[in-house]
Amino acid sequence: MFAAGLGLLMLVRRRHPVLALVATGVGILGYHAVGYPPVGLAVPVAAALYSAAEHGRPRLAVGVAVALLAISNFFRLRQGEELGYLVGYELAWSVALMAAAIALGDSVRNRRRRQAEQHEREQRLLRQREQEAAMRIEQERLTIARDLHDVLAHTITVISLQSDVAGEALDDADTEAVRGALATIRAATDEATGELRSTLALLRRPADDAAVRPSTRPPMGSLQHLDRLVTAMNDSGLPIGIRIEGTPKPLPAVVDTTAYRIVQEALTNVLRHAHATRADVLLRYQDDRLDIRVTDDGRGNDGEANGHGLAGMRERAELIGGTLTMSGPDGRGFRVSASLPAEGAR
Repeated sequence: MFAAGLGLLMLVRRRHPVLALVATGVGILGYHAVGYPPVGLAVPVAAALYSAAEHGRPRLAVGVAVALLAISNFFRLRQGEELGYLVGYELAWSVALMAAAIALGDSVRNRRRRQAEQHEREQRLLRQREQEAAMRIEQERLTIARDLHDVLAHTITVISLQSDVAGEALDDADTEAVRGALATIRAATDEATGELRSTLALLRRPADDAAVRPSTRPPMGSLQHLDRLVTAMNDSGLPIGIRIEGTPKPLPAVVDTTAYRIVQEALTNVLRHAHATRADVLLRYQDDRLDIRVTDDGRGNDGEANGHGLAGMRERAELIGGTLTMSGPDGRGFRVSASLPAEGAR
């Protein structure tokens, strides 16, 4: 009966290890209490000790093992067992087997825990890489959106104004003015076509390549092209004044492109919305910064970034560690001021 009961407890030891261990201990103590012949202790209880240690209860397993050894040897000594046999052989063998069962269960638990922790670290790193890739793709998407907005807004504005100029010149039979307007339109469309081709080349690049190396995209726009921008604006009827302070020096590509786009968007907004008669651009080269100021004498506004272009300028500046402010003092004109790092981008 006792053997059958201990055997049944082994069937539930994985789901209820503590219950199986305590019930096994109680059963063995009951066996000794009723005076049955002494039996070995380690074998009946080893599996229960292993399961308890495997499920994170090694201290309980050790405590039960010590208690069972003490009580079992007490009963066996009362029943006439020789002390030398118990201590020299039976006790040593039982301690070794029970300790091995507990140690094995605890080592299995620790190994499974380490495997679970390693799996969790791998999953966390995988999620982190996926999030970083998604963030890079999102940043590249926003950069492309800003580039397309700047290119198309500027080009469409120039084409629209030059079309009006050409129409008025046709009414006045001024062929030279018509040719000049068409030449400006052609130059603007050629520049826009080149930049759109660069953007389309990026969009055709494999997605994994774009996610891994978004920074390999060639920069679109540069302060080296500022003279063409000023010429297009002058031809569209907006006189532009350029002033450079300090010693011009090579800029990181991303800073150079950002500076050009800020000037381009600011002048495009002047041409489209300000009803200005003049705009001025100031580039101030300092040791570690490039300051930009674009002002006009138009109707001004409240200085809030209330359009995609104005918000895009601020985003561009902040992305590389710069700042951008806008103001319209007393409704007399509008000013865009930016300060960009000249030695690198954040």
